[in-house]
Amino acid sequence: MNSCAGENLPIDVTDILARLKRLSAAEEFFEVLGVSYDPKVLNVSRLHIMKRMGQYLAEEVNSDLQDKAIAAHARAALERAYEDFATSSPLAHRVFKVLKDRDPAKAAAPCRTFVPLDSILTPFGKK
Repeated sequence: MNSCAGENLPIDVTDILARLKRLSAAEEFFEVLGVSYDPKVLNVSRLHIMKRMGQYLAEEVNSDLQDKAIAAHARAALERAYEDFATSSPLAHRVFKVLKDRDPAKAAAPCRTFVPLDSILTPFGKK
């Protein structure tokens, strides 16, 4: 596990939402929110973890909350999202649309392509 410098210290909640919006690397989120992580898990599932964190935050947080509450929700969402992917693969959760659409457990929708008979019988270039 990678231990963040501020893991046991209270996190700086000053203008936390704006600060989180400026972050770009997943490691920065873990550092700012004081959440420990295993670099191996993060390297495999970073996009999935961040997407899931965003989904959890969208359910719980609005900008009307105080910074302390937003920071607590953000930390809990990151911990929860990380645990989702630390214990199972990204394919098990299917966070992204492309994975949801290609779920082998679901039956494929019937795909029918209609080609008019006239287009087959008409010689190429003639109409």
